[in-house]
Amino acid sequence: MATTLLDKTTLEQKLVWYGITCSYLFFFIGGLYVMGSVIGWFILALLLLRWVVQPDQIANQGVVPALIWLWIVTMLIMLLALWVAHDNWDLGTVKTIKSSIGWMKGWALIPIFLFIGYFADIKSEMLVRAICKLCFYSLIFALFSACIYIVGLSGNLFVSPLQAIGGPGVEFFSVSFFGINPETGMPRWRFFGPWAPAAGFMACIYLVMCLQEKNSRWRNLGVAGCVAMILLSQSRAGLLIFVCLVPLTLYFDKCLQPKILLLIGLLLPLLILLSEPILQVVFDYVEQIKQARPGSTRVRSALANIAVQRWESEAPIFGHGIVERGPKLVEGMAIGSHHTWFGLLYVKGVVGLLSLAIPMLATSIYLFYLSFYRHQARVAFALFSVFILYSFFENLEILAYLLWPALIYIGSSIKPLTAAEIDPYRRLPS
Repeated sequence: MATTLLDKTTLEQKLVWYGITCSYLFFFIGGLYVMGSVIGWFILALLLLRWVVQPDQIANQGVVPALIWLWIVTMLIMLLALWVAHDNWDLGTVKTIKSSIGWMKGWALIPIFLFIGYFADIKSEMLVRAICKLCFYSLIFALFSACIYIVGLSGNLFVSPLQAIGGPGVEFFSVSFFGINPETGMPRWRFFGPWAPAAGFMACIYLVMCLQEKNSRWRNLGVAGCVAMILLSQSRAGLLIFVCLVPLTLYFDKCLQPKILLLIGLLLPLLILLSEPILQVVFDYVEQIKQARPGSTRVRSALANIAVQRWESEAPIFGHGIVERGPKLVEGMAIGSHHTWFGLLYVKGVVGLLSLAIPMLATSIYLFYLSFYRHQARVAFALFSVFILYSFFENLEILAYLLWPALIYIGSSIKPLTAAEIDPYRRLPS
């Protein structure tokens, strides 16, 4: 199937295919961060050039949809907030240029890949098969690296010289089979991510996509790779989200049937009456998760408190412009990291926070609406739900170079509904 698709696809589609399936190749040379950041801008340039030279080969010819325009405008507002903050704090031209380049490798990638997904006519089947292959490679990587640990060899290999290009940190260019959890002394895998929780994030994203594969062999291999990633990454939040995603993804279609919606409406009052004991069980479970790694929980909580306090007292509108190294209390970790929303408040102020909150809310509502009519939109809604959930545990900006396959899938799913799709008398999927 993959070969057939590749034989008949455009250069943009081939770049997407090899960009996904060759992720481990780029990782082993320490260039995955560079590839993930550059590929979006390169494909965008190809699309714009094709739009001028070969407009008949551009999918969905016409105006850019309002939702993508919203993402473009709000991400440009983020850049403006960045410049204003740098000027307010006299950070200098050099830091302003570096931060602007960081914006190009972070927030700017979201509207770029949504744009690519909408206009590049990239087949969802090709995306799903590529992700299944990548997850299969992750399964092989997990087995091989586990053998490396069993025989007692070090998991760390080297730091790529590509670090000279610049990036959020050395971990984005380091190459390793596994790391050691300082709290437990046990190995913890980050796969091709910068750290282990990011691998858990990717496992959740990839699970949703792998479950869409029609070929049972590739689907099973892909899901097995996802399971290996979530277990070996030891991501607490990721494991909880991963478990919830399985029934959501498999049975979302059935939940939209009128009889199921009616049953949910009838059970809702009962759930409200039982909300207190149910919430207590949930809170107890969350507390158990936090106590599993108390050191990490303490650091994250302290980082959040410092970020909010300094944002509120020092730079409430446009933020501080850059992250800063934290005190010993947080083991020197950067203030504004480990959390999308606290990070936005600290770096870009309330302007930055609203610049992300508004398009995320609009995208959620639109995908939820489309999900009543289109299966692909239901998958995109599940993917975007993972983004929202993980925004409270990770910084979406610095992981955008890994999230782009899902962004392309979401972009391809926001196409306008056809007359046949909005027919009120058609049968919902069984």
